[in-house]
Amino acid sequence: MSTLRFRVVEKAFQTKPREVKSPAQRPSEYFAKYVFNREKMFRYLPTQVYEKLVDAMDHGAPLSRDVADGVAEGMKRWAMELGATHYTHWFQPLTEGTAEKHDAFVEHDGKGGMMEEFSGKLLVQQEPDASSFPNGGIRNTFEARGYSAWDPSSPVFVVDDTLCIPTVFIAYTGESLDYKAPLLKALRAVDKAAVEVCRYFNPEVKKVMAYLGWEQEYFLVDEGLYAARPDLLLTGRTLMGHEASKNQQLEDHYFGAIPTRVAAFMKDLEIQALELGIPVKTRHNEVAPNQFELAPIYEECNLAVDHNMLVMSLMRKVARTHGFRVLLHEKPFKGVNGSGKHCNWSLGTDTGIGLMSPGKTPEENLRFITFVVNTLMAVCRHNGLLKASIMSATNAHRLGANEAPPAIISSFLGTQLSRAFDHLENSSADDLGILEGKHGMKLDIPQIPELLIDNTDRNRTSPFAFTGNRFEFRAVGSEANCASAMTALNAAVAEQLDLFKKEVDDLIAAGEPKMAALIRVIRKYVRESKPIRFDGNGYSDEWKAEAARRGLDCETSCPVIFDRYLAPESIRMFETTGVMTQKELEARNEVKWETYTKKIQIEARVLGDLVMNHIVPVAIEYQTRLIDNVYKLQSIFPKEKADALSAENQAIICQIAERTTYIKEHVDAMIEARKVANKIADERAKAIAYHDNIAPMLEQIRYHIDKLELIVDDQMWTLPKYRELLFVR
Repeated sequence: MSTLRFRVVEKAFQTKPREVKSPAQRPSEYFAKYVFNREKMFRYLPTQVYEKLVDAMDHGAPLSRDVADGVAEGMKRWAMELGATHYTHWFQPLTEGTAEKHDAFVEHDGKGGMMEEFSGKLLVQQEPDASSFPNGGIRNTFEARGYSAWDPSSPVFVVDDTLCIPTVFIAYTGESLDYKAPLLKALRAVDKAAVEVCRYFNPEVKKVMAYLGWEQEYFLVDEGLYAARPDLLLTGRTLMGHEASKNQQLEDHYFGAIPTRVAAFMKDLEIQALELGIPVKTRHNEVAPNQFELAPIYEECNLAVDHNMLVMSLMRKVARTHGFRVLLHEKPFKGVNGSGKHCNWSLGTDTGIGLMSPGKTPEENLRFITFVVNTLMAVCRHNGLLKASIMSATNAHRLGANEAPPAIISSFLGTQLSRAFDHLENSSADDLGILEGKHGMKLDIPQIPELLIDNTDRNRTSPFAFTGNRFEFRAVGSEANCASAMTALNAAVAEQLDLFKKEVDDLIAAGEPKMAALIRVIRKYVRESKPIRFDGNGYSDEWKAEAARRGLDCETSCPVIFDRYLAPESIRMFETTGVMTQKELEARNEVKWETYTKKIQIEARVLGDLVMNHIVPVAIEYQTRLIDNVYKLQSIFPKEKADALSAENQAIICQIAERTTYIKEHVDAMIEARKVANKIADERAKAIAYHDNIAPMLEQIRYHIDKLELIVDDQMWTLPKYRELLFVR
């Protein structure tokens, strides 16, 4: 083992778990300690200010400047009692991360001193430089103005000494430059559309909320080993590395006993997450070695997205205090499972009804089937867009692999629900069924007992599976901002519910009874959404052919998949729901293509550097030793015996020469291909060139590097190997 590799591996072996002191209280007693939630608002705000803020949070009522000043004063007082000295507008630019600029609570007091101050103006709005974030050309360097604006629906929180204020980020000209603004618009659109449909069944419904429960998968590696792998450090994944003799093939890691060091990290992470109001609940080993999962209790979608972004940041910070680095890349290691972020999505009303939950009466089941079938219709009509919403250069490594959903969006319903849909599809308009409804007519809706829905099997290959009282969008990547998928899904469902209501209302206006009209349109949608329903093996070649026959989007090129955002039906959907304009969509696609290009470009540069500075020099040095050995054998033994003794070495010498020659030639070719691609002005065409011409070279070069790793003396190989990276000591 090389001296460098020996030192970092030895250090990893010697790392001890950091002691985590448990709070004396129960989690319920310190939950949201650092969050300005309603209980804190009630304590720190004047009654009138509190009531107006709650009205803004619950109903979107506007806030006057006087009320904002009162809120800011209460926030400041609360935050300073926790030791806060600064504040920041915390937002989610188009970088997959978060952004923040810290300002102190200080102003001149006019008497030569300083005083702590925080006004409503500072709370409500700030001006980050919009040209310095990805914006797709909406903002130029000489047009830098942008605004971050407070989102009252997501509570502020304190991290270390800073009051963090969740905000949207928009351009001076009004276009959104972040993930949160379109998400809020999509949630408002689905709220409005779903309320209208709910009133067919319950006129008292005033609000519908979208709920999200994310499941965050991640890898942990020892910090010393991470630092010794430039590819992990710079790209988040290993660009080379032969798989270990033992990885996940024994299936002994999944749900196994959590290693002591990891358990200490998880405990520390959970305490800090709970203090920030993130309701983490579940932790366990995942399938691959060193892979784990964290999941919270479900929350309203906007808050859940904020909490996921916050917890990813928190994971990185806490991991370092335990001698780990967190890997959120979807495929950091070849040959073992990658990481996803399953997004469990559902709708619920302010009357306490889960719209994705079956009921106990025919009318409740009709409502349930109404929302399920409209969701299926939305997914069917926009399956390509939903795939685009989760696609990235990093997630492309995971999708289609045998541990992740295929790159074709389909939906698994389970046996009972499929039977219910088949019954609806095959029954006639005159055969209105077996169960008496409230309105004096018989409904053709099979009884679906609430407790039996979960007793169906699960299809792990389904990207969008119904799992009892929600849909699980399993294709979302582990390091992605899940707002992207949630924006597309909620907007698509909002559009579909609007179309459904129009069709039903048209039938009612023509004289058809309400329930008959509902059933007629539902039956039609059951038939029309049938192409998206698939209960079989999503990995099979037969399904790929069948999906194409059904008209589903089977594109696999990441840059081309992004085109779905600019399809006429996508633009129409986003514009009619008020979520995004065509200009915003075009700008975001520019960002997506540019980001894809840069990710592959960075990987190619890192691989080239590693080849020239690590791989080839080490291989040649080992080859030189073998050559020296051959010469020494020939100097000692007769030629015939020397040839026999050195035959093995000569074969290895030849193999090293062939592989290093191939690697060097292809690295040079990759550099030339990058030069050609970089001259392309159009971002889409450049991204496609990187996908088609450069990304494949990474795998071709890797293949020969991994073969060299097996040949070269272990003591000379400078980079930590998979057998060292993948097992926590």
